[in-house]
Amino acid sequence: MTTTVVHLMRHGEVHNPSGILYGRLPGFRLSTLGEKQALRVAEHLADRDIVHVVASPLERAQQTATPIADSHRLELATDDRLIEAGNQFEGLKVAVGDGALRSPQHWPKLRDPFTPSWGEPYLKIAHRMLGAVQRARAIAAGHEAVCVSHQLPVWTVRRFLEGKRMWHDPRKRQCSLASLTSLTFEDEQLVRISYSEPAGTSNARVTGA
Repeated sequence: MTTTVVHLMRHGEVHNPSGILYGRLPGFRLSTLGEKQALRVAEHLADRDIVHVVASPLERAQQTATPIADSHRLELATDDRLIEAGNQFEGLKVAVGDGALRSPQHWPKLRDPFTPSWGEPYLKIAHRMLGAVQRARAIAAGHEAVCVSHQLPVWTVRRFLEGKRMWHDPRKRQCSLASLTSLTFEDEQLVRISYSEPAGTSNARVTGA
């Protein structure tokens, strides 16, 4: 029996002084703290049997993955399926009681929280993420892989694999900045999901990142 571990990592903190939901917008890099978080996780994983590192095409994910790939002397791969979820509020402030959510013109986007109506369907996110996970598992068979993605995609595929409903309270996501959601497979069978925060805990209310 072959044991393979796929670590789903959320990227580090992003420099975002305007406090917008930046989603898939270009030009959003890691903050100084985010760079330190990426290095901390790379150090944490330095002795692990990692043979494949892959990231979302967005800059913050690529930056987060680079120290891990470098420490294992691996070429960083990119998988578009690890990208942040699509969102119609991209580029706007969306904190509750602030910004776009106060404007009636945006209220129709909130009509269905279960799909959700304001962005990429949860099930679509789960399916594309699962495809990326299975590819990483196949490449790293018998070893370990790291897939650097974003909070909502990581949390969504975890809930899917745990057999939980897709819609949820964003404030209760267990997916801190630079955290690891680790999937252990025996051959092709998922046998365990574990979670760790080698870079420390961050505010669960910091979403859309």
